[in-house]
Amino acid sequence: MICIVDFIAIQVSNINFMYLGISFTCNHLIFYFVMKNIDPVLALNIKETLQLAFREDLGFGDITSRSVLSGEIKTGTFLAKATGVLAGIDVIEAGYFLLDDTIAVELLKQDGDRVEPGDEIARVNGPDRVLLGGERVILNLIQHLGGIATATSLAANALQGSRTRICDTRKTLPGLRLLQKYAVRCGGGYNHRLRLDDAIMIKDNHIKAAGGIRQAVERAKNHSGLTIKIEVECESEKQVREAVDAGADIIMLDNRTPKEAKRLREIIPDQIIVELSGGITTDSVGRYRDCGADFVSLGALTHSVKALDISFNLME
Repeated sequence: MICIVDFIAIQVSNINFMYLGISFTCNHLIFYFVMKNIDPVLALNIKETLQLAFREDLGFGDITSRSVLSGEIKTGTFLAKATGVLAGIDVIEAGYFLLDDTIAVELLKQDGDRVEPGDEIARVNGPDRVLLGGERVILNLIQHLGGIATATSLAANALQGSRTRICDTRKTLPGLRLLQKYAVRCGGGYNHRLRLDDAIMIKDNHIKAAGGIRQAVERAKNHSGLTIKIEVECESEKQVREAVDAGADIIMLDNRTPKEAKRLREIIPDQIIVELSGGITTDSVGRYRDCGADFVSLGALTHSVKALDISFNLME
């Protein structure tokens, strides 16, 4: 789906930037057709992220490939080198399309697929200079997103069989939030608010500034719309009771032990969503499976995740 702004942009941005043998294609209409199988908002985010990354990495061109290679048509493969879960592999097709729309890309796996070392993820066929010129940017993205999906999968598996689900936070890298949150979904997790305008989250500093939980929630209700939920961060039983009495929709139990979280959950009405957060990792999250919480949010899924090891190799 292409909006009016995109149709206007097509008229001014169907441009090929030449990076010493690499054609940077910016045709919106063709790009959306190539990426037709994914959400259009995600496709746009992938496109913008790749364009920025290529400009940063290529500069005026890959002088190594330009000097050493002749531009012969070669086949390259993306291979998994570790066990994990894939996310964002459409980046491979999108990336090479932006550099040279004649490159053929065959995706052999899908987002959310589990891979083992040696599994082939994709094959690409085109000029060797372009294949190697785009290699690092594409690998950086799919390895990072795969790492998020893998970590999310581990955390979700630790809670399997319980009512509690894994979700992310806003602790994301600037400019990559939509892709990172998409990777969380690929790993079997759920998304917390995407931006500050998605929901009201009253945290410790808001409570201090407002003079208390009751005052903060009252002000929030007076300024929020009908569909906006109000979440309150609580660190004690007293705060939990205040948040319940004030009419919070969601209560976040912050930095609580599994025992403390279970006890506090028992005094919160069932209609209020309960989230656990603070200091919980993929290694420790399994200890919270019987606390009765609805969600556990993990900032580590996006801000400090280990990349999934993937390599790119030209075939003989």
